[in-house]
Amino acid sequence: MDEQAGLKVAPPLLRTSTFTRRRRLDSLLGSDWRIAIPFVLPVTVIMAGLILWPFINAILLSFTTRSLVTRTETYVGLDNYVRLLRDADFINSVKNTLVFTFSSVGIKFVVGLSIALLLNGRLPFRNILTGLILLPWIVPEVVTALAWRSIYDPIFGGLNPILQALGLINRPVAWLAEPGLAMPSVIAVNVWKGIPFYTILLLAGLKAIDREQYEAAEVDGATIVQRFRYITLPGLRYVILVTVLLSFIQTFNTFGLIYLMTGGGPGGATRVFSVLAYEKAILGLRFGPGAATAFSMAPFMALLIFVLARVMQPNDSVRARQTESVADRALAWIGQGLGFVVDFIFLPIEWLFAAIRGISNLFVRRDKYGHPLMSLSQRERVGVGTRGVLLLPILLFVLFPFYWIVITSFKTDLQIQQYTSIFWPDPWTWEQHRSLIADTPFLVWFRNTVLVATTSTAISVLVAALAAYALARLKFLGARLLTTLLLVTYLLPAALLFIPLYRILTDLRIINTYAALIITYPTFLMPFATWVMLGYFRSIPVELEEAAMIDGSTRLAAFWRITVPLAAPALLSVTLFAFTNAWNEFLFAFVFITSENLKTLPVGLQLLVFGDIYPWGKLMSASLLMAIPVVVVYVYAQRYLVQGLTAGAVKG
Repeated sequence: MDEQAGLKVAPPLLRTSTFTRRRRLDSLLGSDWRIAIPFVLPVTVIMAGLILWPFINAILLSFTTRSLVTRTETYVGLDNYVRLLRDADFINSVKNTLVFTFSSVGIKFVVGLSIALLLNGRLPFRNILTGLILLPWIVPEVVTALAWRSIYDPIFGGLNPILQALGLINRPVAWLAEPGLAMPSVIAVNVWKGIPFYTILLLAGLKAIDREQYEAAEVDGATIVQRFRYITLPGLRYVILVTVLLSFIQTFNTFGLIYLMTGGGPGGATRVFSVLAYEKAILGLRFGPGAATAFSMAPFMALLIFVLARVMQPNDSVRARQTESVADRALAWIGQGLGFVVDFIFLPIEWLFAAIRGISNLFVRRDKYGHPLMSLSQRERVGVGTRGVLLLPILLFVLFPFYWIVITSFKTDLQIQQYTSIFWPDPWTWEQHRSLIADTPFLVWFRNTVLVATTSTAISVLVAALAAYALARLKFLGARLLTTLLLVTYLLPAALLFIPLYRILTDLRIINTYAALIITYPTFLMPFATWVMLGYFRSIPVELEEAAMIDGSTRLAAFWRITVPLAAPALLSVTLFAFTNAWNEFLFAFVFITSENLKTLPVGLQLLVFGDIYPWGKLMSASLLMAIPVVVVYVYAQRYLVQGLTAGAVKG
């Protein structure tokens, strides 16, 4: 029958052999490896071509130096690293980096946790207050730097008049020009911008703690400090660890904020290792020593990333293991050591509260359980009033830079120069906005930013959705390794990549083009988007897709028709995150783009500055117009942004 129809039928032995080979291949590579290829190929190509290869290239580059005669790279082995040990600038930059990082992270943790505790209780307009507290986090980095540089300005700034009025200083202070004050000033700005990150994650962790534990402890007579020490801190252990490690890694590799505010000065007082690496590699064209400077911190960063990767791995990959590794025991020892430190810190605090409670018992009538004889409503009103009073100075600290941007952008140049009506425009004028749009390429920079941000966001979200679905649903060899690598690449600092990427883009002849940014932005947008989408896809019942495939749908069709619509909230969240990060990005745009007509807003705003002359009116007008799109997006979809960040960092 088959022969008459002209069909060739394979011999039974050949068909059996082919089936056996396929079974063996599926057993080796995973049952879904064929289906997984189109899903994970884009993310694999991006990671291999734009992250792994530049990373390897940077390591190799750090072993070379540029010959002034032949203008080629010469292999010098470990000489670049050995020279760093004798380089006073490098040693000073390491010291500055550690001071900046530890001080910033410590202050942000204390203030962020305090705000989270205040917002976790009953407060009127709590959602509005939470939104206001989170504003510094979404404001572009260049806007933050320019706003605070204006506030710190010794002649035209707003900080000196306030401190002089309060009697704290008797003369104007050059906050960013004095070596002893520049670093604390920059740390204060980093704290201002980083507080929301701690607040949002710690607040999410506080909401997950069972309220019944607090009620039972209160009945047993536990004080506020004891409830915090033995219920709140243990309940936040995982969130605190993830938050502090993420913040430490990001703060340790800070470049844009410091470079925009001080350029590493004065006299190297704020020059951190990332700024020094930029000065050597890009300004000095010494790519080898620059790469060595960046990679000198790699072992320390690798340890932090390793610890964080183990903490954030899914439950079924680490926590279900029966055997305990050396790393797990080391983490346990670290935890015990931190526990002793916490006990040491809280012991005098508990003594102090006990003394205060003993004194208050002499004046406040209490019941036999030690509770004040006040009604529940009275105690709630006292608690709300106390939290409101404590939040007030924090709100002033958070909102003052925004107020300063607005009022400065509506002042005339003469009013700014004559230093009249410092905290209120008199008269209000649109002069700065009109001049900015008519006399500068602001609209060109705005167009470039929109083009680069939207294109890179679309590519990153599409690739991330495909990869996250494959990792959540399909079984194939290397899935767990790819999941871990995504987290590692998300944490990989840009300071390690911008030097080799600059050379690669130059060799490809796409440096100083839109393509240079569009193809490199996914290196930091895609890993986080994939991580968030992965967690969301795992929460969607797989039975819905299986039912669609039983009805004849392909895996890809089931993904687009069933899974993607259900994952719309997560897709919106990662899209907003990616767009915001692309809109705010400074380092890559600063290094890869030199043409004024191609610059994005974060870099273009620098061109408004002429030497030491800062046109504060135009700069604040540009900052306001740049921040408006991000703030509008944030206000429109605040809850999705919050869900996305907590999904990526809080859930364990």
